[in-house]
Amino acid sequence: MKTLVIAGGTDGIGRALALACLERGDTVVVVGRGEERAKELLARRGVGARVFFLKADLRLLAESRRVVEEVKERFPVVDALVLCARCHRSARVETAEGIEENLALLYLSRYLLSHGLVESLVRAERPVIVNVAGSRVPLEAVRWDDLGLARDYHGGVALGQGGTLNELLGVAFAETYGAGRIRYVLIAPADIRSGSEEGVGETPASILAVVDDPPADPLSAFVEGRRTGVADSPADRRAAARLRELTRGLLTG
Repeated sequence: MKTLVIAGGTDGIGRALALACLERGDTVVVVGRGEERAKELLARRGVGARVFFLKADLRLLAESRRVVEEVKERFPVVDALVLCARCHRSARVETAEGIEENLALLYLSRYLLSHGLVESLVRAERPVIVNVAGSRVPLEAVRWDDLGLARDYHGGVALGQGGTLNELLGVAFAETYGAGRIRYVLIAPADIRSGSEEGVGETPASILAVVDDPPADPLSAFVEGRRTGVADSPADRRAAARLRELTRGLLTG
């Protein structure tokens, strides 16, 4: 049996995955804001001490950092980190820390959790990070000088850019840790609606497939369950390095 940390595990794909893992006997750490939804998971017959809820608002960097420390303290070995938390805003919203909400939740929280939980992941036999990020925009569409979309905000643009940022996160992560055992897997499902279990399709099964049998490559990608190419061109690697530097500035600014 495995130990999984699921960010965004109280709704949508994350919740469906949590249920599937609990049914087969895994230990599941659910991270999210949906306290009432989490209580339903905790109250399910037979799950007992195999499900844990960490209430956190992952739109806030401080909360993502707190989750990292709590997981490391309570779960020294993590087999899989699954990143599902996301949001869609038709109007631009900044968090209490002054960061555009999509950028904070869809990208920065995933960066912090990915890098922050390496210590627990490397202790597992076949560790894997699964980043459920959705579609992406071309590199040339990324607003490098305005990642928070302060100008001409559009919700669809924010999600598309977030998909690209997460792919570049995978590229940089694989370059850093690819010589080790952690595998980074990008998954773009057909439907990643938040707040609903409808339309999640085969995505939980696809995630479980890579959790149980991670690909041999340090970085891999799947679209609707089918393996596809990854961003590995020189331009992609340059963009990943550029994003890494910008990210460090955002996290310390």
